[in-house]
Amino acid sequence: MFHGSMVALVTPMMADGSIDMEGLAKLVEFHVDNGTDAIVAVGTTGESATLDHEEHLEAVKRTVEMAKGRIPIIAGTGANSTTEAIELTKGAMSVGADAALLVTPYYNKPTQEGLYQHYRTIAEAVAIPQILYNVPGRTAVDMLPETVERLSHISNIVGIKEATGDLERAKQILDDCGGRLDLYSGDDATAMELILLGGKGDISVTSNVAPRQMAEMCAAALAGDRAKAEAINEPLNILHEKLFLESNPIPVKWALYEMGLIQEGIRLPLVPLAEQYRDELRQALKQAGVL
Repeated sequence: MFHGSMVALVTPMMADGSIDMEGLAKLVEFHVDNGTDAIVAVGTTGESATLDHEEHLEAVKRTVEMAKGRIPIIAGTGANSTTEAIELTKGAMSVGADAALLVTPYYNKPTQEGLYQHYRTIAEAVAIPQILYNVPGRTAVDMLPETVERLSHISNIVGIKEATGDLERAKQILDDCGGRLDLYSGDDATAMELILLGGKGDISVTSNVAPRQMAEMCAAALAGDRAKAEAINEPLNILHEKLFLESNPIPVKWALYEMGLIQEGIRLPLVPLAEQYRDELRQALKQAGVL
């Protein structure tokens, strides 16, 4: 249903932490112009954890309106409360999102059965296409391939963003789900290899700052052209690393500010990139050819 380079879009903010809607419009145009295949609005990179429900859905609504049907919009609607995730997913559907991306419930550490019941309940409550999102390094819960396989039989669960960077796990999901579920990388450093294995794309942090290159790399990998994909990806490897010098989205928001695309705002408890990392990230942006 979705494929290629899908940006995990930052939420641009003013210095006081309020959402910068003009900045958001600028970013949407930036991605349409540079060939990004889909936008994830207010996912975890979009600071969903610190936006209230009204802000969250307004940002999704405005992104849909700004896109004007030119690019699919996937709304981040995950939560560690099943009822809250249902409310956000219903809201995203009501404002015109094309799909929802739901991160595993963080902090409360559900069992595998709890994860299955969480996602099944949301899928039964809201008809919108839904993409699972497994990122144990941030949530402290790991959704195992066996659970993904169970969920793949639910018709409106259409994909999974797998962010462990474990290519053996990716292969197991591809083997077990038998085409019922699309697999997307959530780890830019291993995204090319995952796509060459049979994944359908990358839900990407790097594409915030290098959208054209990421779109071209994903297209080459989807076409099975390893040599071309490697040639495009090689200068981006340092960005894949340096955009995680501090917790995401701190570095990528600073990088976009340095590129003149957004203001410097970020919402507490996150703060702007520490001074000692700025030259390092600046050099990575230059090496990748985006600054």
